[in-house]
Amino acid sequence: MNETSSRWIRRFHPAGDARVRLVCLPHAGGSATAYFPLSRAAAAAGLDAEVVAVQYPGRQDRRAEPCYDDVGDLADSIADDLAPWSDRPLALFGHSMGATVGYEVARRLETRGTELLGLFASACRAPSRHRVEYVHQRDDDGLIAALKELSGTDTAVLGDDELLRMVLPAVRGDYTAVETYRHREGPELACPIEVLVGDADPVTTLAEADAWRAHTTGGCALEVFPGGHFYLNARLEAVLATVAARLREWVTASNASAPGRRTR
Repeated sequence: MNETSSRWIRRFHPAGDARVRLVCLPHAGGSATAYFPLSRAAAAAGLDAEVVAVQYPGRQDRRAEPCYDDVGDLADSIADDLAPWSDRPLALFGHSMGATVGYEVARRLETRGTELLGLFASACRAPSRHRVEYVHQRDDDGLIAALKELSGTDTAVLGDDELLRMVLPAVRGDYTAVETYRHREGPELACPIEVLVGDADPVTTLAEADAWRAHTTGGCALEVFPGGHFYLNARLEAVLATVAARLREWVTASNASAPGRRTR
């Protein structure tokens, strides 16, 4: 990938010589900077992967752009933009809504012939495990209450009412997308899935997380961490260790299945 700018991808710690690229997708209401700590930790640990993050429209430097309110449309645009970033093996990491979006992006990429190393699905019910939810239909105060309940939004934002209300259109669009999402029958993923979940997650049960097994023919593993829906914030070191171990396994398996192809 050259150094030209991308509408969708943010690189916090470029690693041009890394063997693989890990593309991270944010949670509902989140932005690319949610993954800055993971990117920094990966760089400090010498992870042999370049961590990049997706920036959805309607927030931060894309705040003037209209938000998406449909997972399929969002996945279409992200998959299109990822084409020039596929110059090395790709893996996807999605947290909460980002895992659902990542799954749909992966489906599109594999349909187009891109071989993915794997998908990390964090704090998210399997695509086929639907719950009827209407957070996106609440008034602004109700939407703010939902954000504070999960504590996923930056604490500085949660404490600034004016700033919080500025990001509500993006939050509402994200909640609309994820709550109206319905899994469509079709080819499931060929790449493996690593599912990560907090043992006290109020919106994703262990059974709902384990149900990701139905969405790949490439094998699925479940790892449980102490914590709630945003366990990731407090368990970053442990999560990074899991990511590093799985990426090594996936690269080895990929090379074994295609002896003529070598990753960097």
